[in-house]
Amino acid sequence: MDLEQFDTFRVAAVDLNGQLRGKRVPAAYAGKLDKGAVRIPFSALNVDLWGADIENSPLVFESGDADGVLRPTERGAVPMPWVAQPSALVPMALYHDDGQRFDGDPRHALADVLDRYAARGWTVIAATELEFTLVDDSGDTPRPPRNPVTGRTLEDEAVLSMSELDTFDAFFTDLYAGCADMGIPAQAAISEAGIGQFEVNLNHQDAMRCADDTLLFKVLIRGLARKHGFAATFMAKPYSDDAGNGMHVHFSVVDENGTSVFDNGGPEGTDILKHAVAGCLSAMPDCTLIFAPHGNSFTRLVPGAHAPIGACWAYENRTAALRIPGGPPAARRIEHRVAGGDTNAYLMLAAVLGAAMVGIEDTTEPPAPVSGNAYALDDVPQLAPDWPTAVDRFENSPMVARIFSPGLIQNLAMTKRQEIALFAERPTERHWLSYLETV
Repeated sequence: MDLEQFDTFRVAAVDLNGQLRGKRVPAAYAGKLDKGAVRIPFSALNVDLWGADIENSPLVFESGDADGVLRPTERGAVPMPWVAQPSALVPMALYHDDGQRFDGDPRHALADVLDRYAARGWTVIAATELEFTLVDDSGDTPRPPRNPVTGRTLEDEAVLSMSELDTFDAFFTDLYAGCADMGIPAQAAISEAGIGQFEVNLNHQDAMRCADDTLLFKVLIRGLARKHGFAATFMAKPYSDDAGNGMHVHFSVVDENGTSVFDNGGPEGTDILKHAVAGCLSAMPDCTLIFAPHGNSFTRLVPGAHAPIGACWAYENRTAALRIPGGPPAARRIEHRVAGGDTNAYLMLAAVLGAAMVGIEDTTEPPAPVSGNAYALDDVPQLAPDWPTAVDRFENSPMVARIFSPGLIQNLAMTKRQEIALFAERPTERHWLSYLETV
């Protein structure tokens, strides 16, 4: 994309909460982005949900709030169909002056994990399934949007309803056009179980590209929703008595010949697949903070809410936290079904793939796969039951320390403790305003 065609364009990296942080720059910057023309403080990627510095963070006063260098990622510049004036966004990553990756950048956390696969000659292929809810946020509480055809507020669930999709045809037409312009491989869209809830699947691709496109898709959805007169949210639980939003991820691993290392020619998969499953299960309770990073996240992770809360696995069973889908053996993969729609895709994929690699490295054996309703099982390891416990487990876990850098672990824990304290000072009925379009 020729950035010089625009008067200005945006450059941004991703913070720990999955929000873009960066600058609007003039067209003259186009030819010097890879030369370190844009600098931002390291602390900018480790701020809280509202963008405030973390109290006592080593990235602020202790270090003099030093700057890092933003450099373009391999994703490349993308158009911004949600803004009125044509412009572009250049996804960036944050580095030290000597070229070393800044370990507080979530994208680098995923890159570090993928390097471990590359060292074995392997490539990770991944795809995400994103659930979101369309919302009318004009009042004191969130409520379902108005039907664009009738003008009446949506009242009922509409699972797999073609009529519901057609009702929002203008929005989805713009969404698919935007995805095409941005190079996001959007696949099937469906009407989901919640009121005003939908799901769009992204196609399987390189895991880093998957994370990039998941981030960009969320930005696109939120921007286009505003153009159509409502809001779109990936909150894990927009309404306390309705379905929550999840973000399932499917992944497989191929060798240098493009052959799946999970494929043994049968439905059960290879020993490598089972070791990966074992690693994911072992890390799941201590990585709850990644899959449920906000207070609202834990209203989804409760019994009876159709979200996994126990670390178990199964073949072709959607009630299990880890599912091995059926189909041709060459397409054997693992579906991780725990994360909410409010997760940071880079940290989520780093946690899932990092845990799988630990299981592979240790040749860990998983427990027997479960059958029947896994939601009803209480004799399997459970996810952290609440936000503070999730922070403690994440910060002190030997397993987490094998996936993430000490700096990221420390700063994420500090960030979340600050958010816990600040939310405690705010009326509960106002919390949704902080989450609606930030997560």
